[in-house]
Amino acid sequence: MTTIDVKSFGKVAVLMGGRSAEREVSLMSGAGVLKALQSKGVDAHAFDPDKRELVELKRKGFKRCFIALHGRFGEDGTVQGALELLGIPYTGSGVMASSVSIDKVMTKRIWIAEGVPTPRYVLLRRGAYDAERVRALPDELGLPLIVKPAREGSSIGVAKVLDAAQMQEAVDAAAQLDADVLCEQFVSGDEVTCPVLGTGDAATALPVIRIVAPEGNYDYQNKYFTDDTKYLVPCGLPAGEEAAIQELVLKAYRVLGCRGWGRIDVMIDAKTRQPSLLEINTSPGMTGHSLVPMSARAAGISYEDLCLQLLASATLDHQRPERRRSGQAAAGDGA
Repeated sequence: MTTIDVKSFGKVAVLMGGRSAEREVSLMSGAGVLKALQSKGVDAHAFDPDKRELVELKRKGFKRCFIALHGRFGEDGTVQGALELLGIPYTGSGVMASSVSIDKVMTKRIWIAEGVPTPRYVLLRRGAYDAERVRALPDELGLPLIVKPAREGSSIGVAKVLDAAQMQEAVDAAAQLDADVLCEQFVSGDEVTCPVLGTGDAATALPVIRIVAPEGNYDYQNKYFTDDTKYLVPCGLPAGEEAAIQELVLKAYRVLGCRGWGRIDVMIDAKTRQPSLLEINTSPGMTGHSLVPMSARAAGISYEDLCLQLLASATLDHQRPERRRSGQAAAGDGA
């Protein structure tokens, strides 16, 4: 890792907590990042946007932000837009890539247009569907199928529907968290995830992690609060599969215009061995159970060095003359 002058960062805010359903996880991520940065000599301080106005960042002399927020009002382009207006560089993707990536349906639309495989889906908009429409979905997507809010993370509100009689309850539960509900084809097979560091052509994929959850249920509880889930890295996939997934994940990351870092979740069909990309996280977890630090360690990058590397990559959208280096137009740009 290149030597980094931590004094050049100035006063750093670690944004954590926030107002999303993932607040509890964000506080854990932020605490880990704060401790790691301080251990490296960074003048880092905790900053909870749910308790303080963002304009305080400017008034208090913060020069850079590490975004450890998850979900809405932190990973969706809103905080990124505020920091752009304040002129304070921040970690992770910019406004457009963040707002597109948190929306699972918009992400799928771009991936499909760019030839990136993703499970078949139906979008239900609140008020635009009825019980008959919901009952018909198993015939369209097959059973089991997955129901989830279109813009939540950490598996919050996600349900695996095994029987058509469970559909309405699953949709109603997801609709309590989001106006839009995503119903998705279930892919049976290996569940893996692959982090990415960097931007454009310089972006690199970290080692793939294979996830083995109790009864295949990788939910919120099994993600953060139990030790029953197994994470395999090296992933133990057949020869060539890991490299193919890393290449596919890099393409998916680039076509969304992401920068800094991210993590993409993938299902590998047990019969065909074909990967299908589920979603991307542009502000991944940094807790004791989190997967980006785990993958980074397998690549020889410590948690502390990872945090420092990410902080060093902090920037603003308008400071990015290299944004088209990958040869791909950022999401939302004209052709």
